[in-house]
Amino acid sequence: MKTYKHIFFDLDRTLWDFDSNSRAALTDVFEIHQLARYFESPEPFINGYHKHNEVLWDRYRQGTIKKELLRSLRFDLTLQDVSVEDTDLAKAIGEDYLQLSTEKTIIFPYTHEILAYLHEKYPLYILTNGFRETQFSKMKNCDLSKYFHTVFTSETIGFNKPHPKIFQWAVSSVNGRKEECIMIGDDIEVDIEGAKSYGIDQVFFNPERLITESVPTYTIESLSELRGIL
Repeated sequence: MKTYKHIFFDLDRTLWDFDSNSRAALTDVFEIHQLARYFESPEPFINGYHKHNEVLWDRYRQGTIKKELLRSLRFDLTLQDVSVEDTDLAKAIGEDYLQLSTEKTIIFPYTHEILAYLHEKYPLYILTNGFRETQFSKMKNCDLSKYFHTVFTSETIGFNKPHPKIFQWAVSSVNGRKEECIMIGDDIEVDIEGAKSYGIDQVFFNPERLITESVPTYTIESLSELRGIL
């Protein structure tokens, strides 16, 4: 088994259950802003949000849109789907959603157990494309901060995963060598192919057993399986 010295984790959908937490926060927003005036139920509102958010996040990763616009535009477009033109409402929803989502604390099974185990053996780091302030809040509220030496965000570094420069920055910052590092994440393109292109090993966290043409260094369905790798 290869020996590693530096372990990098993605946060959303790898440790922090983004989909469950997001749905809970969006449901809260639906009630707070009385969106039943415009949508039959929370479901079409949530589905519309995810549709627009996915497209806008791709643009954000590519550097063609700023986070300030992303935060409100995804809700502005969702409201426009039901013929509501209200940029002030979209902005208010966006602000509330960010705050409420960071307060949600659903994490994947074995998160604390595996991080406590790894923390005793390695320096651990977060490498995320998420917004700096929200990622720190999520980690604090889920009691995850204590496990990590450093949180590297794309905002701070100036490049988004899968760009090789974000991996280069993180590895250089910990005085590591490529062969000593491994990236653990859920996104094939962003985490796995990004790390592979830079030249570091990868663990694909795949609890849904998705079929992919990519061949990661390792694939796991449960975080507990990291004990057999690290």
